[in-house]
Amino acid sequence: MKHRHKTYQRRNALMVFLLFAFALTAMIGRLCYLMIVRADHYGVQAKEIQQRERRIKAKRGEIRDRNGKVLAGNKAVSTISVIHSQVKEPEKVIRILAKELKMDEDQIRRKVEKVSSREKIKSNVDKKTSDTIRDYGLAGVTVDEDDKRQYPYGSLGSKVLGFTGADNQGIIGLEVSYEKFLKGIDGAILTTTTAGGVEIENGAEERVEPVSGQNLTTSLDVTIMQYADQVANQILQKKKAKSVDIIVMNPNNGEIYAMACAPEFDLNSPFEITGDTASMTAKEKQDLRNQMWRNPCVSDTYEPGSTFKVLTSAAGIEKKVVTMNDHFFCPGYRIVEDRRIRCHKTTGHGSETFLQGIMNSCNPVFIQLGLRLGAPRFFHYFEQFQMLSTTGIDLPGEGATIMHQLKNVGPVELATISFGQSFQLTPIQMASTVSSLINGGERVTPHIALTCRDRDGKVTRTYKTKDKGSVVSKETSEILRGLLHQVVAEGTGKNGQVAGFAVGGKTATSQMLPRGSGKYIASFIGFAPAEDPEVLAIVIIHEPQGIYYGGTIAAPVCSQLFENILPYLGVEETEKNTDSAVAQ
Repeated sequence: MKHRHKTYQRRNALMVFLLFAFALTAMIGRLCYLMIVRADHYGVQAKEIQQRERRIKAKRGEIRDRNGKVLAGNKAVSTISVIHSQVKEPEKVIRILAKELKMDEDQIRRKVEKVSSREKIKSNVDKKTSDTIRDYGLAGVTVDEDDKRQYPYGSLGSKVLGFTGADNQGIIGLEVSYEKFLKGIDGAILTTTTAGGVEIENGAEERVEPVSGQNLTTSLDVTIMQYADQVANQILQKKKAKSVDIIVMNPNNGEIYAMACAPEFDLNSPFEITGDTASMTAKEKQDLRNQMWRNPCVSDTYEPGSTFKVLTSAAGIEKKVVTMNDHFFCPGYRIVEDRRIRCHKTTGHGSETFLQGIMNSCNPVFIQLGLRLGAPRFFHYFEQFQMLSTTGIDLPGEGATIMHQLKNVGPVELATISFGQSFQLTPIQMASTVSSLINGGERVTPHIALTCRDRDGKVTRTYKTKDKGSVVSKETSEILRGLLHQVVAEGTGKNGQVAGFAVGGKTATSQMLPRGSGKYIASFIGFAPAEDPEVLAIVIIHEPQGIYYGGTIAAPVCSQLFENILPYLGVEETEKNTDSAVAQ
């Protein structure tokens, strides 16, 4: 019995020993794993605990015009901070920083006296001020170099270029569209800290250099932008209009030379609102900013009015439901079902050919043309002209055409569509579609970007557009150019003439909804030279006061614009007549 008891005790002791040995072995194994296998991993973590990271913003890539002029660049600034543990003369630091940064002493004192690893005093400090602060040699005060976005031309092209926020991230415009190319990769300064996270004075620092963003070269041209901005603001003030939009582009490849949307805003102070805002709520102020930043050429739709007759003409010529010698009669109106739809000339144009009809911008002629086409065929051409989808321009927030559903289009709807009413599209869609109709019939994608280059100047990206195919035949395109030249030479668009150049174009006067509001949109779309277009422009004047006819107030704006930019682009003067195209 006694023997069995001793055996039992020995067995228990052995089990305890074995369990202890197993636990000890497991612990040793775990320690070996952590110290050998995972040494690098935990070494990095330990280092991270002992380090404080200060971000170094990457220099944002520049946005340049087609000639290399900087439209969006960078200005050297600094961020001023204090490290509590290293400040030796707090009152001196407070006094000097308050003086140089023009800040309240109490505000700075709270940050200086706060026990933390680092407190930011002020960012975006100009170079002169930051250099002055650095020269004081204040212990515990750091001056970190940084960059702030700067726009040399102020408000020029504001709604196209866009701007960046406090974090240097794009908010609207090209700054957003090409953010991933422009932003670069941030660097960092890694400083050694105590267990409490306080930076150690004279401690070792590691620096990870930032990678600068890529430079974006665009199709924009500063000189043409300035011309467009000038004429837009002139007519804005003269006609006391709500706004004026101008697009200037190459109709052959879709490159945008200028996009003016008056009034613009100052890119260097994009959050500043003009006028009395004292009674506004924060939401009201932000809504006002959002409207101020909006690009109406791309995002907003409007009734095109008679400029749309260009598209109706193209469809009719392409489908061969009309010839240049077809005769029409305009008594001043046309009755469709139970609707009396008037011509702008209430006394009528009488007997006229199709050529005369487009020169006179006669609504009854185009109503008849639309009815000849019929809704299904008309909508077929809408799709063929690719106007029911967005253009694909490389700017954010593009709006889409607002059009009736085919099943809801009766004779009245078809009649109003034929002369550009009862539906809406964007200015960029109008400019793009007309470009395609007069350039030989090839659909173009409007765009602004050309190339991206890295910091070494190497091209990393070239803008390429997909072939969208033909929208009309070359013959139809040639006839159309001839028709539109006659509109400017002898028709409603004669105020769009430019001495020495053959100009084609179409006028429009659109009544805004609701009808009878007394508010109008005057517009003109023109191109030159008429026989071989190299430049196209669309001018849209919203809610002009007094005379509001497109041929009277919008066509002269385009003429003035072309007078400046055609010689600038090197377009040679010509007296060549395009009547031969019309005679077909």
